[in-house]
Amino acid sequence: MIFITAATGSIGSELCRLLAGENIPSRVMYRREGQQTRFQNLSLQAVQADFDDADSMQQAMQECDKLFLLTAPDQKHAEREIAIIDLAVSLGFQHIVKVSTANTNQSSKLAYARSHAQIDAYLRNQSIDWTILRPTGFMQNFLEYAHPIGKGILPHMLGEGQIGYIDLRDIALVAKHVLIQTAHTKATYYLTGPAPMTAAQVACELTTGLGSAIQAVNQSEAETRKALVYSGLDAWHIDALIEQFKIGANGGEIDVTGEVARITGQAPRTFAQFVSEYKKQFLNH
Repeated sequence: MIFITAATGSIGSELCRLLAGENIPSRVMYRREGQQTRFQNLSLQAVQADFDDADSMQQAMQECDKLFLLTAPDQKHAEREIAIIDLAVSLGFQHIVKVSTANTNQSSKLAYARSHAQIDAYLRNQSIDWTILRPTGFMQNFLEYAHPIGKGILPHMLGEGQIGYIDLRDIALVAKHVLIQTAHTKATYYLTGPAPMTAAQVACELTTGLGSAIQAVNQSEAETRKALVYSGLDAWHIDALIEQFKIGANGGEIDVTGEVARITGQAPRTFAQFVSEYKKQFLNH
């Protein structure tokens, strides 16, 4: 049975839908009362647990043998995921599929690139089969800019940097294949969309897909920080995002890969497809 963390998140919920559609035995973890209702129409077990409560995690993970590991990066990211890995190993799990990030590097200035690198290195040294997924920037992140996009502006600080944005649903599709097949152990996969795009090219796709003119506007770091503070993010996440933007602007993102199509047999979604399928979310901001 597959144990799924982050089942209520974008990648995890899509993975749940895919697994349920093929009747693959799975157990999803939720943290807050009421979240289990979204799993009622799926043939998946649902159990409440908390990452900070080791006893609840141990009970939740009983009788499972595969782990989909994804938690939101923060100051306790490495500590939390290493503890989950240790628990999975102690319970006799056979395979861990971990979602990392394409920028992973222990010497990076990017906080979550360092924590992912630490976790990835720890996982690789365990006596358990593992697969690490390292996706690039998410297409769905642009939904967070729906308000300014509605006013005809796509704010960014990426300059002319190109990023091979990937649809989160394609990450979930790769995860499903990796979890149910046996050919992916001890493998690290870099996942991207089909084409590298600048912010200006993203704005063009938004213009075409939404039917109104969208202009990419490059902002200063100070302007971007001000907007992120206004959005309610804490200093740790703001610093991380600023560093991520700098990496992208300086051409530090990975080139596109063919891993999504190679693993799943399906071409990754284009940005135009993403905009078309999420048009309502953009317009109903």
